[in-house]
Amino acid sequence: MEIIKSGLALGAEVKGMDLSKDLSSNEVDQINKAWDENLVLVFKNQNLTDPDLIKFSKNFGNLDHPAPNPFGINFSPEHPEINVISNVKKEGKPTGILGDGEATWHSDMSYQDVPPKAGILYSLEVPKDQGDTHFANMIAAYEDMPEDLKNRIEGKILIHDSAHNSAGQLRKGYEEVSDPSKTPGAKHPIVFKDPNTGKKALFIGRRPHAYVIGLELSESEKLLDDIWAHATQKKYTWTQRWKANELLMWKNLFVLHKRDAFDPNARRVMHRTQVTGEIKISA
Repeated sequence: MEIIKSGLALGAEVKGMDLSKDLSSNEVDQINKAWDENLVLVFKNQNLTDPDLIKFSKNFGNLDHPAPNPFGINFSPEHPEINVISNVKKEGKPTGILGDGEATWHSDMSYQDVPPKAGILYSLEVPKDQGDTHFANMIAAYEDMPEDLKNRIEGKILIHDSAHNSAGQLRKGYEEVSDPSKTPGAKHPIVFKDPNTGKKALFIGRRPHAYVIGLELSESEKLLDDIWAHATQKKYTWTQRWKANELLMWKNLFVLHKRDAFDPNARRVMHRTQVTGEIKISA
């Protein structure tokens, strides 16, 4: 196993691994160590079936079933741990979620009281030079935050919207709410302390429909705009430029990620698993 760091704020490639094979406990330990250090890992040139993807993912915890999607469809009935990310339609019907539009900066399912530990994504079909996925390091963003902004967010609690997915689509069973202070979803401190390392990170979920509890709406909007402008600066980011047969895994509590839009006539098919959360977000 060889770990090649990106040289940026996060991200590393792991070489010399065939993820279709069983991993030894030592290999899992090495991956976890590299994952802790780099927050996002990519394994290229893999050849994984859905059972392979599930087996690999279970080395890192229990797996969640996908969240409700806007279509109310189970896209992977044979393997319910798999979430299908796809813009491909079959007989006019979607075969997966998120389509071909941009998915804005977010952490996954932050609207839950105990958000997921990690996302693991495997590429089956990808458009050439399109649909990149970007990641931002929220530990570095907090450590580097100006003191005046740190003071403004100290002790503040944020509502994380549960009604929309990362493509901005309304989830099935929800209604649109125009006032962000009425947004449904979990309430988390903006600054999260990792109980394992003691490091602090921003935990800001997704910008649309968010609200800082106790502030006038205009104050909340201004504060959130300032936080997001700081947290998503290029110096905190790394980009995955996809090719087929690559597996990417990220620490959901410590990074934001987003996806670029791509040509709707191109095909992009990904299979994703999600590692169950183990940590309640606390200051």
